[in-house]
Amino acid sequence: MKNLIVGQSGGPTAVINSSLYGVIREGFNRSEEIEHVYGMINGIQGFLDGRFMDMKELDNDTLEALRTTPGAYLGSCRFKLPDDLNDAIYPLLFQKFEEMNIGYFFYIGGNDSMDTVSKLSRYAAAHNIDVRIMGIPKTIDNDLILTDHTPGFGSAAKYVAASVCEIGLDASVYNTKSVTIIEIMGRHAGWLTAASVLARKFEQDNPVLIYLPEADFDQESFLASLEECFKTKNNLIVCVSEGIHDKDGTFICEYAASAGVDAFGHKMLTGCGKYLENLVRDRLGVKVRSVELNVNQRCSAFLQSETDALEAAQAGAFGVTSAISGETGKMVSFVRKSDKPYVMECGLEDVNLICNQEKTVPVEWITKDGTDIAQAFIDYALPLIQVSPKLPMKDGLAVYAYRKPEK
Repeated sequence: MKNLIVGQSGGPTAVINSSLYGVIREGFNRSEEIEHVYGMINGIQGFLDGRFMDMKELDNDTLEALRTTPGAYLGSCRFKLPDDLNDAIYPLLFQKFEEMNIGYFFYIGGNDSMDTVSKLSRYAAAHNIDVRIMGIPKTIDNDLILTDHTPGFGSAAKYVAASVCEIGLDASVYNTKSVTIIEIMGRHAGWLTAASVLARKFEQDNPVLIYLPEADFDQESFLASLEECFKTKNNLIVCVSEGIHDKDGTFICEYAASAGVDAFGHKMLTGCGKYLENLVRDRLGVKVRSVELNVNQRCSAFLQSETDALEAAQAGAFGVTSAISGETGKMVSFVRKSDKPYVMECGLEDVNLICNQEKTVPVEWITKDGTDIAQAFIDYALPLIQVSPKLPMKDGLAVYAYRKPEK
């Protein structure tokens, strides 16, 4: 028998631990094929440092609590494996796998994590190493290709829609003109910002303007649109992706200051909401504020979508059964079979076709010269935000799974 090891990577979500639960539970259920289930502490970077745990240490209550615990229970990392498969890190990793009798490797993460799965699976294939390597998708950005959607998006979309609705109600209490600009995560793909349209309850309800990075942003047109909206409404909510840019590709946040870059070379975007707040105040002279939803979008279990959590766990379990049946170098995908009623099935896609690609919002779903979202997106997103979780509670607060500090 072989052992299984699982890790989490990249930014956490409200349901990444649901996928972890699915992997662990299915690993335990397959005791005839899998002897031990291990967890990498802080992803592959921690594993290289010899940090892992035997998941048998989890009692049943903690294991079940993973399903509604946000964050990444095992800890995460942002570690990029070398592009050169001849780098010394690869034989070192697989030597560690051999020492631990690892036959199954699972990585739960987004685009950069699928890059890791791709490299490890290609190295194993090139050296005839029988370690089955699988990717379990995760990202609130919903930007992985070859899957209908990704675990984490439904819960984040639910949080965005609910928050925009509540901010709109708060902004509407006074009868004086005001603009509230809500900045939402999304560097190149505007799926989360598009979800703000779900907050509308009637025609011309807030948010009145929605801007995604898939469409060029022009600040003069933006100001003109606000003035037009003021003709019928005093309190305006505007939702913008953090990655909105002008026709030359310059991020709006860069108008105010230069953006830094992360370890993967991605620009660290923040601040377009604040820039637009100052622009509106200076040019229109109305009351204006900006709100950055920030990490709340990915860490709110109280607004977790139960549909999202169940699908995330399903993806984890499906990955295990697929690997045991002989699959490797694949990512679990979601295949939508029907909208009404909503029916989803798990599938498998070649991870090499997925990594380093980006799925953006279809241009036909962006309307009114880049300021609004089509009904087709609403039909797509609504099934993913359904049902609220039944959180275990104590003293008025949710009970989450906490990993004991390392000695």
